[in-house]
Amino acid sequence: MLLRLIFLTLSLTFSGVTLGAGETALMPGEVIEGHAKLEAECKECHVRFDKEAQTGLCSDCHKDVKADIANRKGFHGKLDEKECRVCHTEHKGRNAKIVVFDTSNFDHAKTDFPLLGAHQKQEKVKCKDCHEVKKKYREAPSVCNSCHHKDDKHKGGLGTDCKSCHNERDWKETKFDHSLEKTRFALGGKHVDVKCGKCHIDSRYKGIAHECVACHLKSDKHKGLYGKKCETCHTDKDWKKIDFNHNLETKFKLLGKHVLAKCVSCHKTPLFTKVKTPNTCVACHRKDDVHKGGLGDKCATCHNEEKWKSAQFDHDKSTKFPLLGKHVTTKCDACHKPELKEKIATVCVGCHLSKDKHKGDFGTKCESCHKEKDWKEISFDHERDTKYSLKGKHEKVKCTACHTGKLYQQKLKLDCISCHKKDDVHKEKLGKRCDSCHNEKGWKDAKIDHGRTHFPLLGLHVKVECKKCHQTQIFSDTPSDCFACHKKDDAGVHKRRLGTKCELCHNARSWKAWDFNHDKRTQFKLDGGHKKLDCYACHKKEVGDRALVPRSCVGCHENDDVHQGKFGQQCERCHSTSNFRSILIGAESQRR
Repeated sequence: MLLRLIFLTLSLTFSGVTLGAGETALMPGEVIEGHAKLEAECKECHVRFDKEAQTGLCSDCHKDVKADIANRKGFHGKLDEKECRVCHTEHKGRNAKIVVFDTSNFDHAKTDFPLLGAHQKQEKVKCKDCHEVKKKYREAPSVCNSCHHKDDKHKGGLGTDCKSCHNERDWKETKFDHSLEKTRFALGGKHVDVKCGKCHIDSRYKGIAHECVACHLKSDKHKGLYGKKCETCHTDKDWKKIDFNHNLETKFKLLGKHVLAKCVSCHKTPLFTKVKTPNTCVACHRKDDVHKGGLGDKCATCHNEEKWKSAQFDHDKSTKFPLLGKHVTTKCDACHKPELKEKIATVCVGCHLSKDKHKGDFGTKCESCHKEKDWKEISFDHERDTKYSLKGKHEKVKCTACHTGKLYQQKLKLDCISCHKKDDVHKEKLGKRCDSCHNEKGWKDAKIDHGRTHFPLLGLHVKVECKKCHQTQIFSDTPSDCFACHKKDDAGVHKRRLGTKCELCHNARSWKAWDFNHDKRTQFKLDGGHKKLDCYACHKKEVGDRALVPRSCVGCHENDDVHQGKFGQQCERCHSTSNFRSILIGAESQRR
């Protein structure tokens, strides 16, 4: 019977006919009361041959659960299992409970409301205390006031955000962030231990004054003389301890005995008014002025707060004339005459004009050379203070050797020739740049870079003594061509048969090592029998600068012409340099 029923159902399904009664016959049992209206519509919860699609159909109806899963919130959003049928099994009858879990072992941390503090104690807090019977678990309240509004002793005066002061561990244990970020009055010092009710009378939290005098007006021993800004001097740690930094908070630093002076000794009128407390010494100490005003009102110039009778004047910092060297031990009245009416000169000549041995030639700026340490010791640095550095023998030369007139009127030139013109043995033939060869160490020790001249020294010329070429000290008249110095060498060898341009064959490395490419450097290529000839076979006569030799054959072979000139002078038309006797092919016909 069962097989017939299955066969009938499959037949109807594949034949394209859908019968609700057939599907109902295969249903394993009734659904719960909440799904009863969908019991006849299997497609609302099932897709044929696709079990995986069932979860999607469930979420289509249970949109709140679908949203939790998508956003990973709530109990369903935090579950690893994603198939609804694993926990909620249907077709168990109308009264079946498909939402069942163990409340005693349920992990509340998997919800959006983890149980903390006293909420964890099951003997005190029951599930039903928050979850009403006829409501879903997800509909339980999540804010404190929803459950504890009856316990609110503030009667709603502080709002509904209970957790800002209370915690789940102990309701009576309160902790409120009174910092400036949360309130406009941070609790510090002894204010931390003050009970809330001392300031917040009648549970009033808004509109509370923040000024000290609002609570401590009766404790003001100054009777309002120092204003209402108590925090300027006092702190909440200890009211009796004064914490006012007179040096930082005012323009008058308390030093020496002023530190021990009482405030009222100077501040006799109300502070923070148009009447300003004077900050000059004479305002308080005029009666103590033994100078009777003769030195002015700037007492601090000589006196300080440590001890009034010990006068100490810093001449370096307080004047434009610092005392150095022997001036330190000089008595004040040596410069400062009685009553201090005249202006004291700050230049050396103001006091030392009669001792000027230069008679004014070096000007009035004595400090350029002399110092207070010792008048006879010269401390002028010519290299640092001028554009002309003294080097070598110049260091020992007396100043007057160069500076012969008024120092600041005489403009001395910096070139050598200005002073050493009479010493110039070259008679100005080498110009005025003496420093090109000479230096200050020794005038006779001359060193010239021959590479910077038009005749650089190369090869064996480097070792040749200067006087070998330079017959006089007027070096500019020395010839630069080879023949000028090596004329005698040429007379014993070439005898001017190869000209005077020695450098065409020879170089400065070695006179005997010569190199001349006749083919490339002349218009007469040496080939054939010409290769074996000696240079003098052609170059027989003495010539001028260059070796001049005729390039035609008859220039050298006129006496060898057996034709006696009948065939002309173009010997190369028939003959070659390889063998003079052999006639070139075709030459016979050309002659005809």
